[in-house]
Amino acid sequence: MKIGIFGGSFNPIHTGHAILTNYLINETDLDAVWLMVAPRNPIKTCSNREYDMHRLRMTEMVASRFDGVVTSGLEFSLPQPSYTVNTLRTLKEKFPDDEFVLVIGADNWSIFSRWKDSDEIISNHSIYVYPRRGYEISIPDNLRDKIKALDSPLIDISSTMIREKLSRKENLSYYLPDDVYQYILKHNLYT
Repeated sequence: MKIGIFGGSFNPIHTGHAILTNYLINETDLDAVWLMVAPRNPIKTCSNREYDMHRLRMTEMVASRFDGVVTSGLEFSLPQPSYTVNTLRTLKEKFPDDEFVLVIGADNWSIFSRWKDSDEIISNHSIYVYPRRGYEISIPDNLRDKIKALDSPLIDISSTMIREKLSRKENLSYYLPDDVYQYILKHNLYT
């Protein structure tokens, strides 16, 4: 199976993430997409574990809407700091018959050479790069068989902006999937 690993803090997961997930599962050759929730520092009102569980639960809400999409908290069990190369090594050990494709934004692609063991990642995995405003997706000729620029929609929404607006109690009905938004309000997250 060809599995896309779309990682992020998903802090919170928002409509932009959902639209990209929809594109990945319906418009690419991926058989599955795993939303890989990355460890983050806690917000003031929650312990680490409680905060991680909130982000995992909200990500599961989005994943549940798609066939072939699941949420993974694997990185919470790996040594910290969390490095993508370690995640990919662990996945290959646990699932040797599957092919894992790393899905990253153009902003991360622009600094990919600075990632820990980036050459190992490119040697062992394909990388799908989705567009981000202000970043060109430039792929060297010698990597065109490993790196693919996606023609996914450019959604200019950030979790940082959403957290700021939530802290000011602004209405974010169209920035967040409804169940995620209701979950945030119910649990008083980001206020």
